[in-house]
Amino acid sequence: MPSLPWCVARLCAGVVLVALAPSHLSAQAAPTVEYHLAFPDAIHHVVNVDAVFHNVPAGPLDVQMSRSSPGRYAAFEFASNLFEERFTDENGQPLEIARPNPRTWRVSGHHGTVRVTYHLFGDRVDGTFMAVDATHAHLNWPATILWAHGLDDAPVRITFTLPQGSDWQVATQLYPTADPHTFTAPNLQYLMDSPAELSHFRLHTFTVSPIAPGGKTQTIRVVAHSNASDAEAAAYFAGAEKIVREEQAVFGELPEYEPGAYTFLADAEPWDNGDGMEHRNSTVMTGHRLSLQTLAHEYFHNWNVERIRPEGLEPFNFADVNMSGEMFIAEGFTQYYGELALIRSGLASTAEGMGAYAGALSYVLHTPGSSYRSPVDMSRLAPFVDGASDLFPTDFNNTFVSYYTDGEVVALGLDLSLRDRTNGRVTLDDFMRAMWRAYGKPGGPAPGLVGHPYTLADVQQQLATVSGDPAFAADFVRRYMAGTDKLDYRSLLLRAGFDLRPVSGPPFLGISRLEKQENGFVIQAAVTTGSPAYQAGIDRGDAIVSLDGKALTSADDLGKLVAAHKAGDSVAIVVRRRGGQEVNTSVTLAPPNRFELVAVETAGTALTPAQQQFRAAWLGSKAR
Repeated sequence: MPSLPWCVARLCAGVVLVALAPSHLSAQAAPTVEYHLAFPDAIHHVVNVDAVFHNVPAGPLDVQMSRSSPGRYAAFEFASNLFEERFTDENGQPLEIARPNPRTWRVSGHHGTVRVTYHLFGDRVDGTFMAVDATHAHLNWPATILWAHGLDDAPVRITFTLPQGSDWQVATQLYPTADPHTFTAPNLQYLMDSPAELSHFRLHTFTVSPIAPGGKTQTIRVVAHSNASDAEAAAYFAGAEKIVREEQAVFGELPEYEPGAYTFLADAEPWDNGDGMEHRNSTVMTGHRLSLQTLAHEYFHNWNVERIRPEGLEPFNFADVNMSGEMFIAEGFTQYYGELALIRSGLASTAEGMGAYAGALSYVLHTPGSSYRSPVDMSRLAPFVDGASDLFPTDFNNTFVSYYTDGEVVALGLDLSLRDRTNGRVTLDDFMRAMWRAYGKPGGPAPGLVGHPYTLADVQQQLATVSGDPAFAADFVRRYMAGTDKLDYRSLLLRAGFDLRPVSGPPFLGISRLEKQENGFVIQAAVTTGSPAYQAGIDRGDAIVSLDGKALTSADDLGKLVAAHKAGDSVAIVVRRRGGQEVNTSVTLAPPNRFELVAVETAGTALTPAQQQFRAAWLGSKAR
């Protein structure tokens, strides 16, 4: 259906043959790549892949499975699920193969054409892996396809053969063709950033008018493969429209979507893993239910990260991990705006939104790691934490703060600081628009590529321009982005009529998780540095025998016993070490380590007109 400006077509079952390039093509012809995917054994989570690399330059060709995936920063061995691979030439004759590493096949003896067929197992529905079953195929390309080194700029053609008798449809940001089973990508970067959902899904399409005169009306599609009720799906679709328009207002315009539309790919089934993964013209959202919170975060990424892109992520390296010191902006600022879009659109109440920000402040300001490493430093740890294996113990509970939350708190502080010092004349929205104009909107040399990725120095430059104060910009970047200083959030939030205060609740001990084992209730997570338990010499691996003379009979008992006291109480505690030694000591319980944000008018203080105006300008809708 070539007349459609988007990449969805209702497909019927049938065998589609990939047309292979003739073997007599000139050696000077540009390389091209073709993939054919079929699902004859979907019930056992297997996809059959047929890949052909045409017009390959002379010499050995390295063909590889990816080790990383756009939007995820740890290393993954996707090659572990590949089996029965077979490499042949244009005549079907086997080719010579060497294995320089576990994820690479070095192909020799070809005459310009290399064909590889293989089977691939996949049964994890999230933004990183791929999954196939009787209900759908959820395809993330780095986890699905072998690709060839040196063919980054080669155009790609992908054809699907759907299970016989299925009513699956195809949703993707790949370019459509006259054949409804076949899609294209202009290069490897665009292909790898273009996931596909093949299933019987709901589709909601709407258009978004431009804000500025002469702008372009854009098409947005929301795909939902879900067991949600019709009412739940309708509410989700309506919420998506509000979020898109609210976030459009931050930047003043939507990006240009190369295939003609932006596509939300929501997969919400009871067996799915919760995740959200941004892509250039689409996003994958998975979980047990349809989530507007995830949608709000991921859609902001189609400006921030996909086009306003940190230097360390461009171009994306699929053969190894990707590191950037600006992840706290890429993810954290996006996290801040995701929450803000929900408030501004009315999809979350002000109380709910402030609760989310209070949780972020509690985590960042009370976690010891925030005094050890700056947001830039935390960002560089992404390859160690973003989906990375937890097979060996770390002390990240004490030495790491998520760059999502760290950046969210920095964004909150920067927004309020700009509003405070300019009486609302300059805001973080202005800064994001400046970053968009300088680094996102100009585009790149080809679809899927960003022409001018930014650095922290660029952030400082744009902040100086927007604020009109280079000294402020330099100080903020040095202290709060590249340093470990913390803003006075209580004073900043009072400008909007919110009081940041400690919660009233049980005191703090510093032990977060117990598990029943043979030698008692054993501490499973690192004890918080500086906490009462830490000061008493208690650590992970110790078993809690009793608190205040009362023996534990379940893992929940510790929290109940602590809650019976108040901060400042000295309480006896008995622990059993790994070697069996029992230690009798005491702990002095600390105040709760959590904050709450309370509207002053609900706490007995009048909201002043200035506070009301500040709050409305910050949290009020910006969409027309």
